[in-house]
Amino acid sequence: MFRKMPFILAAIIAAVLLLDPLLPLVLKEALYGVSLSIKSAIVLVLPFIIFALLFRAAVMLSGNATRIIGFILVLVCLSNFLSTFLSHYVGMWIYTFDLSMITPEQSSGFVPLFAWEFPKLIANDYAMFAGVILGILASKLYPVQASKVSDAFDWAVSKVLRGILYLIPLFVAGFVVKMHADGAITIILRDYLAIFGVIAVAQFGYIIMAYFLLSCARVREFCQSIKNMLPAAISGFSTMSSAASMPLTIMGAERNAKNPDLAGSVIPATVNIHLVGDCFAIPILAYAVLKSYGMPDPSLSAYLVFAFYFVVAKFSVAAIPGGGIIVMIPILAQHLGFTDEMTSLITALYILFDPVITCANVFGNGAFAKMVDHCAPLISKNG
Repeated sequence: MFRKMPFILAAIIAAVLLLDPLLPLVLKEALYGVSLSIKSAIVLVLPFIIFALLFRAAVMLSGNATRIIGFILVLVCLSNFLSTFLSHYVGMWIYTFDLSMITPEQSSGFVPLFAWEFPKLIANDYAMFAGVILGILASKLYPVQASKVSDAFDWAVSKVLRGILYLIPLFVAGFVVKMHADGAITIILRDYLAIFGVIAVAQFGYIIMAYFLLSCARVREFCQSIKNMLPAAISGFSTMSSAASMPLTIMGAERNAKNPDLAGSVIPATVNIHLVGDCFAIPILAYAVLKSYGMPDPSLSAYLVFAFYFVVAKFSVAAIPGGGIIVMIPILAQHLGFTDEMTSLITALYILFDPVITCANVFGNGAFAKMVDHCAPLISKNG
């Protein structure tokens, strides 16, 4: 089913958009309720998936675990900073446009018919640190038992991920219905196509180039890597949640890696902090808003200061649709001079474009996992 998932998701999205006028309101609300319930269930099990994957990675890497995880965090910062820095030059070009933006319409008020809310028992970051620390300690103190437990975790996680995979099409359908009801798709196509088009080209051009270089310019490997990540990317577009799309991202990353366990463990550790889509979208939108309000564009030195705080703030992004812009509002105000009206506009624009931004985040996370997979052997040897 994994290989057919891009076609299944694309068909579902097209069917929902084409058949929307024929679908009764109660069915649309029910679909949205099912999607929210599935998302709540996924969020419930995510900490356990994260813990199990990182525990297994720490056990398998043993003495190299601490070094490699530290190296991953350095790579996250460098990757986020590079994409944010490149966005400066795209934003400077956007600033030359003759812009006259209109604030998007208010939400339609579309609500789910029902929604089952499951409690979140433990935060993802706690699960991440617990998995790493306990994995390292267990591998040092009880290596045989730790290996058996990690194998059991691997079996359990594979079963859970396979179960989630079968729910993804239904999960996606409800969110597409919601987006269409709010008029988000229509507004994107009607009012912001040019700006959004530039952002999308910058995001995906950068990411595709990364996949090409990581494939050592081997076209066949490059195409296969892209194909393996398409289900996760489409899920990210539809659900606007990197965390909810994480099971598919893990599957794609593992298929692209020489060391699947390491690649699969990189995703939960970086899903909410390595955000290439945000690093292109927010700065470019900021330049567009600055121009539309007649504000001067920032100098390179001012932008570098903004980029530093921007990258640091990425470690506190909320794992919800639109969460990427919320923590950035104080930084935009302090370092780029955004007023209340400007922050309201960029927030609305970000949320409208959030499907594509999240798609790029998920797609970029797959490339990042592939990069770590390439670099890990060098780190191990140097250790």
